[in-house]
Amino acid sequence: MSSKGSGIGAYDTAERRWAGVGPYYAMFPAAFADCVVKRYSDPGDTVLDPFAGRGTSLFSAAVQKRFGVGVEVNPVGWVYAQAKLHAAAQDDVQERLKAISRSAWRFRAETERLPAFYSHCFSGPVLAFLLAARAMLNWRRSKVDWTTAALLLVNLHGKRDASLSNQMRQTKSMSPQYAIEWWHARKLRPPKVDPLEFMERRLAWRYAHGRPTLCGSRVFLGDSVRRLPALAEQGEIEARLLFTSPPYCAVTNYHYDQWLRLWMLGGSPEPRTVSGSSRGRFWNSGAYEHLLRDVFAKTNELLTDDATVYVRTHKRELTYTITRRVLREVFPEKRMRTFSRPFTTPTQTSLFGDVPDDTGEVDLILKP
Repeated sequence: MSSKGSGIGAYDTAERRWAGVGPYYAMFPAAFADCVVKRYSDPGDTVLDPFAGRGTSLFSAAVQKRFGVGVEVNPVGWVYAQAKLHAAAQDDVQERLKAISRSAWRFRAETERLPAFYSHCFSGPVLAFLLAARAMLNWRRSKVDWTTAALLLVNLHGKRDASLSNQMRQTKSMSPQYAIEWWHARKLRPPKVDPLEFMERRLAWRYAHGRPTLCGSRVFLGDSVRRLPALAEQGEIEARLLFTSPPYCAVTNYHYDQWLRLWMLGGSPEPRTVSGSSRGRFWNSGAYEHLLRDVFAKTNELLTDDATVYVRTHKRELTYTITRRVLREVFPEKRMRTFSRPFTTPTQTSLFGDVPDDTGEVDLILKP
């Protein structure tokens, strides 16, 4: 359950320190997003991402004086994106963390009522602190609170000496029973961490160069199928670049993989698969194709006639074939180019021993 961290040598500007907020599956590398936005749009243009994830494309647009507009269905990704695009002042976040720390004692009894996983993952003081944060943070409405929540989520689990948790992957929340057995076999106990002191150190590093200077960008929490028509009705968006990477079909469960962070945002204390309108859409090929066709058709109403469509997808035959077919149907007037992007570093799936022949990703670029 090792978790690779990133070196901090290259994080010499506010933009670079904030670009990486949010470990997330299949996330865009920031440098890649910067190159795409720079090449296929101009300052003042709008960049649209209907599967925004942690908001890398939107952040890149905002840094480069474009207007990013995105939609993300997973609250974890949305909180990351909101914090990057609209970060609160350091002093305000620090005061919020102190208020949480002062209230943590009220939640000591509640720590005993949680499933066994939590006492194996977090020390008592950390768990009480997290429960206080979970109860107090209005992350949907408050800039201070979504910034505080995002930074807590980043550090919620990862390397034992560099996070609030026992040893765990940073990008993926492991299943509770697997984690307990893994820790037990290695005699690993949750680290004794002062959560306020720990978070204040992380806060000082994140804000060392201040907050990035950004052009106005927005990310909406919700389903693109519903949100995009509402944006079209407003008539305010004419995007010159559609830049996105839809969830890959039958590769991972984006909801389950973030179950512990979703708990931190008020979700169930036990792992749950995605539910509601998103249930099955990323695993059933027919539902997946319907989702892509529906979303891309709705984005077409928000694009200029000369817009570029840039989609990164998985190289696996199922995802690639469906994505390519849908894009040709929705954008028949555009010419498509295809570029193979093999993985150059180990991926989350390869770490689990899942290394098929069709590894890597594919960029599909459509222009008039």
